[in-house]
Amino acid sequence: MHKRTLGKLLIAAGLAAGLGPAMAQAAMPLFPGKTPLRLVVGYPPGGATDRVARIVADKLQSKIGSPVIVENKPGAGGRLSAQFVKNSSAAQPTLLLANPAVMVVAPLVFADSGYEPEKDFRPVSEVNRYEFGLAVSSAVPVKELSHLFAWLKANPKQANFGVPATGSLPHFFALMLGETARVPVEVVGYKGSGPLLSDLLGGQVPIAVDTFDTQIAQHEAGKLRVLAVSGEKRSPMAPGIPTLKELGVNLVGTGWNTLFAPPSMAPATVQRLAELVQEVMKDPDTQQKFAASKLEPVVSSAAETDRMLKAYRAQWTPVVKRSGFKP
Repeated sequence: MHKRTLGKLLIAAGLAAGLGPAMAQAAMPLFPGKTPLRLVVGYPPGGATDRVARIVADKLQSKIGSPVIVENKPGAGGRLSAQFVKNSSAAQPTLLLANPAVMVVAPLVFADSGYEPEKDFRPVSEVNRYEFGLAVSSAVPVKELSHLFAWLKANPKQANFGVPATGSLPHFFALMLGETARVPVEVVGYKGSGPLLSDLLGGQVPIAVDTFDTQIAQHEAGKLRVLAVSGEKRSPMAPGIPTLKELGVNLVGTGWNTLFAPPSMAPATVQRLAELVQEVMKDPDTQQKFAASKLEPVVSSAAETDRMLKAYRAQWTPVVKRSGFKP
């Protein structure tokens, strides 16, 4: 064999040997024996939180080298899922996908929620954020926010604000809106967004505060009017709808779905999962799937998520306490 050819073969073999351990490490499952990762959701299948979980799970399993199984554990407004994950064993890797109702509001309003968010969980990554829409029934004779405020002051008995659940974030946001705009607010709690939307369309409740993704289709169909959204900026789903701040109401309110790890999971594993979730959320296909579901994806490190949670609790804790709400 020619010396030059032999040299090339030896170099190639050397490079392959050097890459071998790195390639093996990249392909190595995150959990021993390809143990499945459970992703627990505190709500039934089909809702927004469940949709988020399934998009993330589908993409994450190729990153960790083992299946990611979504488990729905509804009950007690999501608290049962948090209690379940808090007590999960290290032998069965488990994450919780939770929203502010579970990780901020519940510990403030229940004497014993069964968990302490800052003590019992480690934030992994925020995965999506959502704003609220302030919508009115077509029976309400207003087309602008200022007209609504004037109408409420003239008709205080009509100041019934429907929300998807008592004690939910829209409940407290409606109270904040009333305080900020100095208009009367009487909160009417429903058992979910479906019944609330039905009554809003039927004119049984004049006003609703709910997650914007539940309202947009009917707004576009002209069956209700979303007067404003609660985000810092206009929603990409409906850029024609102004924010409350644009309309002179100095109020911003958003919700989120965030992944949390239990105390049984090793810190190094939590950090690695956070990095892999960031990769998932940067994936254009993931972002397209979120957009198709009317959801806003978020790319966030564990440290950024932790800072977000601290700021969020500082914003909402006084609001919840001031409301005097009791379950």
